[in-house]
Amino acid sequence: MTQSNGDSAYILYRLLCLNKQISPKFERCTGIGPTRLDLLHQLYQVDEMNQTDLQKEVNIDPAAVTRHLKQLEADGMVTRRKSAADNRVTFVSLTDHGRTEIISFREEKGHFLSQLLHNFTQEERHLLADMLKRMQHNMNEL
Repeated sequence: MTQSNGDSAYILYRLLCLNKQISPKFERCTGIGPTRLDLLHQLYQVDEMNQTDLQKEVNIDPAAVTRHLKQLEADGMVTRRKSAADNRVTFVSLTDHGRTEIISFREEKGHFLSQLLHNFTQEERHLLADMLKRMQHNMNEL
């Protein structure tokens, strides 16, 4: 195995480890999971959104979106309603409570990111973001 292959394997290993750790720690620190925060963030930008469009924006499967939205609805953060014109279409919107909570969640997300990227210079953050973007592009090409 060449050094390059060893480095590549180590990078993959570290990414997999980070992936396993980030989501639960993020949720403990912020009080909400990253997927639900992403859903709320998308809804914060609009008055109302078709659930199918929301699912495409956050890039998760339809069943997962439904599951997350049901829980957010139970928590009083979103409301869902069927379209009068087409019962198969569901519209989703934030409640006033959801709009208030997302501001708090965003602040906690900022604290989490600050801790996660502690001792990274602005240049290192930029380089890391660029490398991750390139990796995502390569993954999409597979």
